[in-house]
Amino acid sequence: MTTPLVDMRDICISFGGVHAVDHVSVDLHAGEVVGLLGHNGAGKSTLIKILSGAYQADSGEIRIGGDKVDITNPRDARAHKIETIYQTLALADNLDASSNLFLGRELITRFGLVDDDAMEAETRKIMGRLNPNFQKFAEPVSALSGGQRQSVAIARAVYFDARILIMDEPMAALGPHETQMVAELIEQLKSEGIGIFLISHDIHDVMELCDRASVMKNGKLVGTVDVNDVTDDDLLSMIILGKQPGAKSA
Repeated sequence: MTTPLVDMRDICISFGGVHAVDHVSVDLHAGEVVGLLGHNGAGKSTLIKILSGAYQADSGEIRIGGDKVDITNPRDARAHKIETIYQTLALADNLDASSNLFLGRELITRFGLVDDDAMEAETRKIMGRLNPNFQKFAEPVSALSGGQRQSVAIARAVYFDARILIMDEPMAALGPHETQMVAELIEQLKSEGIGIFLISHDIHDVMELCDRASVMKNGKLVGTVDVNDVTDDDLLSMIILGKQPGAKSA
């Protein structure tokens, strides 16, 4: 096996004596999508917030490309080419796609002014690669569909050279057409060697989009399975009962 892009080993974090993440190990390879499943409070979002720098683990280690790293804040995560796309997308609704893409990292002319033309040209280039059907470059993102907004958020992450992408419920509240658009975006990212952690409550999304699934319950890892080797019911049993597929009842 190749060295994982991300290897989180024996991660622990507690809040007020509650073990939110309890000795959990997961990994992610280039060009792979790993789904993180579990009920609310299972620990999946907390685990990923440790990778994104929002939280610091009490113990355990993170390796990026085989090298042990310290991620103490979101800036550290970004330096290791980790980008997070939250469910809220964190877009400025009143700005257009290119202004959102470069928000806080604007391109500047030699006269010190914001270079709108250069930013739009770069936005058209990255969108042409990710979502060639996207044409609404002049409209505020508030006027875009859910799938188009997701495209802008993904383009922002990828433009700044993300190799590891964390996607939080990317299909939430999307219709069938929009869901298909995001699924195609994810396939494109995989083909470029980007590794994706996909947090989801939806087993069907995970079965369709992911290569492997890691299931958490009560802060612990139930197990990690290849989605081709399990059924929807197997994943459901892992989520609800905390049992590995094929495990005998006690």
